[in-house]
Amino acid sequence: MTSIALDVMGSDGGPEPLVEGAARLSREDVDVQVLLVGDEARIAEALKKQKYDPSRLAVVHARGQVPMNMKPAEALDTIEDCSVLRAARLVQDGDAQAIVSAGNTGGLILASARTFQRLPGISRCALAAVYPTELRHGPRDDPFALMLDVGATLNCTAEDLRGFAVMGSAYSRIISDIGRPRVALLSNGSEASKGTPNIVEAHAALAAFSAGDGSNALDFAGNVEGLDIPRGTVDVVVCEGFVGNVVLKMLEGVSEVVSDLARDAYARRFLWRLGLTMLSQGIRQIRTKTDWKQYGGAPVLGFDQVVIKAHGRSNARAIRNALKVAAKAVDRDLSGEIKRTMASFE
Repeated sequence: MTSIALDVMGSDGGPEPLVEGAARLSREDVDVQVLLVGDEARIAEALKKQKYDPSRLAVVHARGQVPMNMKPAEALDTIEDCSVLRAARLVQDGDAQAIVSAGNTGGLILASARTFQRLPGISRCALAAVYPTELRHGPRDDPFALMLDVGATLNCTAEDLRGFAVMGSAYSRIISDIGRPRVALLSNGSEASKGTPNIVEAHAALAAFSAGDGSNALDFAGNVEGLDIPRGTVDVVVCEGFVGNVVLKMLEGVSEVVSDLARDAYARRFLWRLGLTMLSQGIRQIRTKTDWKQYGGAPVLGFDQVVIKAHGRSNARAIRNALKVAAKAVDRDLSGEIKRTMASFE
């Protein structure tokens, strides 16, 4: 049975949605045990409202959490037994095989960096995230592709970008079941000479590796531009964390603006209201297919342990799915897959 340490403190909604998500998973036919890490009294109170399998859930008390308005290093130094550090140590000690948290992103990454080792050949870790696309991906026709880094490493070397490409490809194979994901660098043109010196250097290394004997699982598609991101022309987009974070926030903002415009149109004109009503079924289908909650959390790639960052606004369904993603990454040996690919690269 796979054990997952779930940091239940620090999310926008408090412990309740995380405890509910774990309780839901405990009632399913899956070999996963969840260790609920946090304030024992608050977890016990939340569990009273849930139906759950007690053999699949356990409570691990931790004092305090990393506040959103506090610097992660300061918080971890001050609150030595905070929930995210306690969860990471459970993984380090072998009591769990993965950590999931919906709390402070910087706190999770720093706690992992202080507790786990980086994989051989990986110079920097990356936070990956899925984003909606026009084209479908993989055997399940997912309307999402993967982007990394989106905030863990702001400025990247060519070596960093190369490692991100390997990790993104491995994650896409393991989680999305894509046999040979198409991986691309985000640049200001499709030509190999376009982009910063680091992008050009990474392009040359990835192109040479992908053009080898074909035994490796990395399919490098070259450079893509900003317009290719929503189209979904590749399965994995690689970029610096600064750029990736800006792009991801822009995509979220555009979707919110479109929703606001549709709501305003519905309120202002009868014909618009009639048209939106007629399209309501299609709009609901689009919303369902592009709902990030059904895809679980965002992986922090590069450590020798599985680390999943759930959104701070995650509901019970999103937490349940984040736990399932973590268990899948453990069962299919995501870290080992990255190590093997990096070894062949070297």
